[in-house]
Order: sequence, then structure tokens, then C-alpha cells
Amino acid sequence: MRCAVSAGEALPRALCEQFQERFRVPVVDGIGSTEMLHMFISNRPHEIVPGSSGKPVPGYRAKIVDEERREVAPGTLGNLWVSGESAAAGYWNRLELTRETFVGDWVATGDKYIQDENGAFWYRGRSDDMMKVSGLWVSPIEVESALAAHPAVLECAVVGIAGADGLTKPKGFVVLKDQAAASSQLQIQLIDFARARLASYKAPYGIHFMDRLPRTATGKLQRFKLRRISGP
Repeated sequence: MRCAVSAGEALPRALCEQFQERFRVPVVDGIGSTEMLHMFISNRPHEIVPGSSGKPVPGYRAKIVDEERREVAPGTLGNLWVSGESAAAGYWNRLELTRETFVGDWVATGDKYIQDENGAFWYRGRSDDMMKVSGLWVSPIEVESALAAHPAVLECAVVGIAGADGLTKPKGFVVLKDQAAASSQLQIQLIDFARARLASYKAPYGIHFMDRLPRTATGKLQRFKLRRISGP
């Protein structure tokens, strides 16, 4: 085996590095969509930036824009737009959504991204998955990457949960490598572990252990189901 490919969900940096260390092959992670038919941003086997989606595939252009559709500077969170000849013409019988998504030569993906100084694109979540905590936007992917680096964590997900005060805070849903290890002490350890790697307002206020995360038949995380789960 010379190479592995990851798709469907963003590949956390910790998982990418663990896989490459164990199997000694590069993991090519990228992003594509039904609207574009094809992967339009991807890492290359000879140029892997763990945790990132890589750089535009030949034949495609990508940019990050703000809410006024103005291109933003590197390092600034914004909305990912892509352009390429494989783009769809629109959605069948959905004129309003077509107008919102297909803007001239560009397709608004609905994904939040940051582009670094080296040109690599970093996924920060779907626009409707972002959390506003203490007046600041928080990416669930960033918090998940911090939790996933803990040696006890098999996989995890983070969503915004409104507390009794009506304020949204991140909450972590964790599948452990050894489910028998679940305890209140480990919950506290995971919160402290994430807090040491993130700004304090980004750290999860609680951890909920699960046997598995809810996913679609194609492996996509169903965050809406996690938002329904209550408890500390």
C-alpha cells in the first residue's frame, strides 16, 4: 500500500499522525461536494499538512470571503467559495437556494475555513455548526482536535449546548478506547486536557461518554442528534 485517502469528514490532526506512524503511508485528506462533483481541495502524498484539507486541486480555485462576500486575509475565518468547470448548474426546482449557492463562477460551499500563510486550507466546520461562545465564534473541529489528542479518546464530537442561562457553551461527546474507563474523574481530565490546548472559552464545559457517535450511512456525523442529548 502506497497511500491512503480520507474523505467524508475532516481528518483530525492527531488521527492523521497516528495512522501515518502506524502504517507508514501518507494519508491524503481533502474536500469535495456533490455540487462540485469532484474533490477541489486536497493534500498530496508528497505534501501532507496534518489537520488541513490541503491546497486547491489543479483546475479549481478557492477563496475565503466574509459575510459581504469580500475576500479575507490569510488567517481570517470566513466562508469557503470554490470555482471549477465541474460545478453543477443549480438545484432542481430550488431557485432561491440556487441563487444563494451559485454566484457567477463561484459556489458557496457552506463551510467555514481559514487559509494559512502557506496556502493550505483548514476546515473549521459547517456554517450552521459554528458556536458563538462569550461573543466569539468557536469551531467544533478545533475543540474536537484538542480532545482527540488524549490517549484515552477513540473519537469525539463537540456541539454547542444552551445552558439554563440561555448561553451557548461547547459540550464534548466522547467514545473511549476502553469504555470501562469512563468516570467522572476522566471527564474532568478531558476538560482540563482540552483547556490546556485551547483558549478557556473554547474548552468544553462537560463531557458525555457514548458507545458510538451517530452517523449517516456514508459516515457523516449527525450533530443534530447530539444536541438532543441532555445531561452533565
